[in-house]
Amino acid sequence: MNTEINAHKPAPFVTGKRLEVFNLSTEIKKTIQALEAGKPVLIADYYSNGVLLLKELQQYLKSKMPHKTFQEQREYRAAYHKLSNLILLEIINYKIDVKKAPAIGWLEKLYTGNTNFLLTFPQVQGLNSSWQWYQNGISVPTLRNKIHPYYGVYFPTRFDHLSVFDNWLKRYEGPKKSAIDIGVGSGALSFQLVGHGFQKVYGTDINPNAIIGLTEFMGDTKLSRKIELDHAPLFGKWDKQTELIVFNPPWLPISSENDRTDKAMYYPEELFSEFFAAAKERLAVEGKLLILFSNLAQITDVTNDHPIESEIAHHDRFQLERCYKKRVKAASDKTTREQNWRASEEVELWVLVHKNSD
Repeated sequence: MNTEINAHKPAPFVTGKRLEVFNLSTEIKKTIQALEAGKPVLIADYYSNGVLLLKELQQYLKSKMPHKTFQEQREYRAAYHKLSNLILLEIINYKIDVKKAPAIGWLEKLYTGNTNFLLTFPQVQGLNSSWQWYQNGISVPTLRNKIHPYYGVYFPTRFDHLSVFDNWLKRYEGPKKSAIDIGVGSGALSFQLVGHGFQKVYGTDINPNAIIGLTEFMGDTKLSRKIELDHAPLFGKWDKQTELIVFNPPWLPISSENDRTDKAMYYPEELFSEFFAAAKERLAVEGKLLILFSNLAQITDVTNDHPIESEIAHHDRFQLERCYKKRVKAASDKTTREQNWRASEEVELWVLVHKNSD
């Protein structure tokens, strides 16, 4: 593993402009107009003032933008992201410089040596939520212990795909000497593999925070001797063949510049062709290639192309052994988004083997 990696963190906001100030005596309409004009706004006095301004901004945008379809929701979120990230908080000595603000351990852990800077309000909200998840842990039905995701690392919030994978592992009777987990994230799949008897799991991720967080979480426990990590794309430094390759890629293709910032959700055009070419060289003769995926892109009309179906149809590398599908549970009643497509969403576990391996 590359030990010289640095954690990703929200970049401090740098501006040469005069900051507008928002408190309870400020007119909300004028503040929103300032945001639309590209003027940064500093939250003063109380943390709740920022919460109020964000709520008013949401209502304002919803009143002028349709947000029923999947695409309309994406456009609404892009507009909200642009304007909300002009709302600022000042950080002094690793504390948010307003009253009744949350204490966030990431501020000292990630910004050591930087004692006075600005962050956007959504960045602070993200840091705060992440700190709670990191401290308290998250229960995953398929794991015995909680996971403690590091800041900026993907972790599962729905578990249908993990359940399908776990059921497959229970029936798997092949060799368990080694496996490779591409895009290890918070480690859920690797922990499942170890829990089902795999002797060694090699995990890679392009996100340095995933590697830093898992290394910290495993410490000097038995897990650290069973799971080896590499900060690298795809297979990283591992070029030896293995019995099992597991890949839980992003489920949506990049379709806008904003998508490029979320590499856990959106995949670039070249990802799957590069992955399948590399997997062909690293999968043992009788090995299994497992890909956790979804029909989300198709049912939301983002694309008609299914990258795994395309690989099987147009290349001679792999053939389908079986595809397991499971209907996704309905969205929470608490969600404010229109998610009618969830009724037809399915998670998929594709099991591929070398073509003509019989």
